[in-house]
Amino acid sequence: MQDTKLIRNFCIIAHIDHGKSTLADRLLEATGAVSNREMKAQMLDSMDIERERGITIKAQTATMKYTHKDGKTYQLNLIDTPGHVDFSYEVSRSLAACEGALVIVDASQGVEAQTIANVNLALKSNLKLIPVINKIDLPNADVERVRADIEEELAISASDAIPASAKTGVGIEDILTAVIERIPPPVDRNDETLRALIFDSWFDPYLGAICLCRIMSGQLKLHDNVMMMSTEKSFEVLTIGKLTPKATEFPTLTSGEVGFVSGSIKTISDMRVGDTVTDAKNPSTEALPGFESAKQMVFGGIFPIDASEYLLLKESVEKLKLNDASLSTEVESSNALGFGFRAGFLGLLHMDIVQERLEREYKLNLIFTAPSVAYHVYTQKGDMIVVDNPAKLPNPSIIDRIEEPYALLSVHTPEEYIGVILKLLQDRRGEQKNMEYTSQKRVIIKYEIPMSEMIFDFHDRLKSASRGYASMDYEMIDYRPGDLVKLDIMVNQEAIDALSCIVHRSHAFYKGRALCKKLKDTMERHMFQIAIQAAIGSKVIARETLSAMRKDVTAKCYGGDISRKRKLLEKQKEGKKRMKSVGNVEIPQKAFLSILSLDDE
Repeated sequence: MQDTKLIRNFCIIAHIDHGKSTLADRLLEATGAVSNREMKAQMLDSMDIERERGITIKAQTATMKYTHKDGKTYQLNLIDTPGHVDFSYEVSRSLAACEGALVIVDASQGVEAQTIANVNLALKSNLKLIPVINKIDLPNADVERVRADIEEELAISASDAIPASAKTGVGIEDILTAVIERIPPPVDRNDETLRALIFDSWFDPYLGAICLCRIMSGQLKLHDNVMMMSTEKSFEVLTIGKLTPKATEFPTLTSGEVGFVSGSIKTISDMRVGDTVTDAKNPSTEALPGFESAKQMVFGGIFPIDASEYLLLKESVEKLKLNDASLSTEVESSNALGFGFRAGFLGLLHMDIVQERLEREYKLNLIFTAPSVAYHVYTQKGDMIVVDNPAKLPNPSIIDRIEEPYALLSVHTPEEYIGVILKLLQDRRGEQKNMEYTSQKRVIIKYEIPMSEMIFDFHDRLKSASRGYASMDYEMIDYRPGDLVKLDIMVNQEAIDALSCIVHRSHAFYKGRALCKKLKDTMERHMFQIAIQAAIGSKVIARETLSAMRKDVTAKCYGGDISRKRKLLEKQKEGKKRMKSVGNVEIPQKAFLSILSLDDE
């Protein structure tokens, strides 16, 4: 049995691109967990997308052995957490599995939004925080300024912050020593009832669902019967082990240890992140706190470009859901795009990752419709309907009010970009709550803003306005009533359901005009004139006309009476009229794709 006094569980908190994965690589090298031959950059980032974008999507763990100068060998369990706001729930569960955290701050960029958000989560979990000032090898590194930033913005002491460079290996021994000396060991609860916290899970084609868990109390042995406390489903433990970072099997996990567990569980939805594993024969009376079901914030349609690939898409989505329990899908059909799925995502990054994984891993050509949020629609009778698809909005005559989700947005920026950022936030219907200077040149701007205004290219615009220096973090607060309407796009008098959207009435005219213009520019001309209209209910608010392709029917008339030409033109006009009434308008896929990247300003 492992002595709990020789165990240290810690994670790494950092903003995106502050060197978290590189530091994890150096720690693995310094403890000998990975040989030089096996070592590769971003060792704990297993997906290609993680490596290319420099982000962590799935939480990984690594159990390392390190001999301290006191002569004792310690078991260090590193839990690598995602860094993006979309995965804040997964971060909170990873933090709950630790006693301490390394707070990584870039020596050139200073404290940014996501660092503050995750440090606040860590403080709620009563973690011991060790500040690390990374990238001191950069020419524009300013350690003392960043040290002051940490004290001001994170409200933690930075006098003992460790200067380090994960790239060159400077300060790595100091970090390992600090982990052992400053982070408390887990409490010895080996004699109590089994309770283990799941902080990540994935699907293996041979072993079924596998979870990463931290044993909070009791012991977990091979062939034990255990139960999930949220679903009350039981299974036999068939594999136990630790990631070192290679999967290494062990017969037992004891109190305070971190490892992976698998059994006869076929679906990942039965191993939810945040759930508590307990002994099926002698279950715990109380689950570990903090468990929540995944909350989808952004919704969008997924359709194959080629309708014959629908079955392949269905199979691919089911496989992806095996590895991503937070993705929700339901079958959807569209007049314009055929059969597909309506999917719910944690946020825009999650949507982007799902799209890229479906296209890369399953070789699919897909159309993703414009993202939307879930609205609360109240009818005249007082019933509340959740609408995540504009096409499902009830008839306006029975609607009493529509409520939309609001988020509290924190933007961290250098002071010279305040003007353009405030204008962007005002244009997006934001309401200013607070603005405070954290230092002479850094400002935190707090706004309450509708989620629907944030999901459409907001992050890109913020980065453009601030030349990449601003960072943002947000949290959902509540639902508020708004003057919202359904904007329909009609082509040749027929509504295109895939292009319908719910917008604020004040933005409807500009959005409708931009959509019509974009459609006109990308659609091919037909033999008859086509009206492209944007409408709210029966009222048309914008229109573009795509002119017909015409044959010069008067070309053979060389002079003579004008009535001959008029007769030919009238005959052509009648034919065009008949075509228009019976003709179908084909909307090319590129038209949909260009509209989904619409610059709506």
